Amino acid sequence: MKKIRHCERCTAYTLKGRCDKCGTETIINAPIKYYKDENIAKYRREIKGRMLKERGFL
Repeated sequence: MKKIRHCERCTAYTLKGRCDKCGTETIINAPIKYYKDENIAKYRREIKGRMLKERGFL
């Protein structure tokens, strides 16, 4: 399975290693991995809780 890639120069998305529009190298546009023991996990949970309350899930 291929991952979606992003061109920083023209902000296009593609599955290829080079951008179809401008020909520059693309980077993998994947979120950072989640680690339970990381320093900012507390803030991530706080923001997610606020979002769930705003949407009426909590």
